[in-house]
Amino acid sequence: MSRNAALVVLIAVGAVFQLSCGTQVSVVKDDKLCLFANLTLRFSVSYEVTGNKSQTVAFELPEKVTSEGSTCDSEKSTLKINFGDGHSFSVNFSASSGSYQADLISFSYNLNDSTVFNNSVSEETATVTFALPVTQVALDTCYSCNSRETIQGESVNMTFWNVLIQAFITNGSKSEDVTSCPADEPTAAPPTPTPAGNGTTAAPPTNATTVAPTPAGNGTTAAPPTNTTSVAPPTTPTPPLPTPKTGNYSVKAPNQTEACLLAKFGLRIGYKQGDKFEEMNFEPTGAQMSGSCGVNSSELMLESGPVTLVFTFINDTKKFRLHTLNVTVKTSSGSVLSEGNASLSLWEAALGSSYMCNKEQNFTISEEFHLSTFEVQVQPFGVKKGLFSTAHECSLDDTSILVPIIVGAALAGLILIVVIAYVIGRRKTYVGYQTL
Repeated sequence: MSRNAALVVLIAVGAVFQLSCGTQVSVVKDDKLCLFANLTLRFSVSYEVTGNKSQTVAFELPEKVTSEGSTCDSEKSTLKINFGDGHSFSVNFSASSGSYQADLISFSYNLNDSTVFNNSVSEETATVTFALPVTQVALDTCYSCNSRETIQGESVNMTFWNVLIQAFITNGSKSEDVTSCPADEPTAAPPTPTPAGNGTTAAPPTNATTVAPTPAGNGTTAAPPTNTTSVAPPTTPTPPLPTPKTGNYSVKAPNQTEACLLAKFGLRIGYKQGDKFEEMNFEPTGAQMSGSCGVNSSELMLESGPVTLVFTFINDTKKFRLHTLNVTVKTSSGSVLSEGNASLSLWEAALGSSYMCNKEQNFTISEEFHLSTFEVQVQPFGVKKGLFSTAHECSLDDTSILVPIIVGAALAGLILIVVIAYVIGRRKTYVGYQTL
């Protein structure tokens, strides 16, 4: 707290759900807003457990937080968010020469909190510090970054998205002006035309022909004939996308040589941009993968070109399933679309097995995003020797139910033929006896 003035901190926290929500913090000093932040933040922490093994847990900022330790001054400010049993996240800002930046972020986590760090052998509170990529933000503007930014450390990874921050607010209200992060910047414009030899820009060639008006018989100039029928050029239908390439992905726990999460699939992402629906295939070649493995949840993050996907699997002690999927797409126009769904029940299979579905599956993630999958096989828990366990096949692939149906139908047909033959034979015998 500031020594010279009382600091009143108001916290407005939205539920951590999908990509459009996050934790909102408003810091007020002398009854005026001096610092504002709205962000979604996910932590992935690896820690030592019994048996000289390591375990990874992933979690987000919770709904209930406090703000003791936040400060606002003219050149130095600190945003501190305290949550859970002894955990905190803080950012230090500094201002100079008409701009501000984030100098340092710090994350402290209490390994004695068994609700988060199950079976931890340590009872200490560990702290990690990182440099945050928020620099040279003009005063009286907000720093915005919808794209995902991941900061990786030896034992802690932090992933930010949908970030909106303004430090050193001078007039008591958040600015509407925005300084965007480089990842949100639009793509480069196409090259300009090459100048002609006389130093001027050469105009594109045209096939237009100008017809001079013909004088009419009365000495007036006749207007050029007009053609009221406009023939539109033929349109070429957009060819369908090929089947996406199948990618093989894996996640390893820190200091481990074998994978703890395995995934194999081809992906096609469909999204709405205005009134237009567009599709693209996820390219596995060169894709960046990361994630974490835990007892109750595991995460796989994939990034390739303009697409970032985060799959979160949960374990209910008997089965696993895909519970949350977050999608971020940087469109050709330069805009960033982000959506997610945290109430899924997909790719479900018993623990100790893998989920498999070779046929195409189509899922609606939100009104704006659709996902199609091909040749899926995933196992987020219980991977042994880096190999998939016995697969639980989806209903689209499972043809075993057809066998009894076919056999039953064949037997029913055979019985019907026997009955008909028997009836015909009895009828002929009865007629023969009457004739005699």
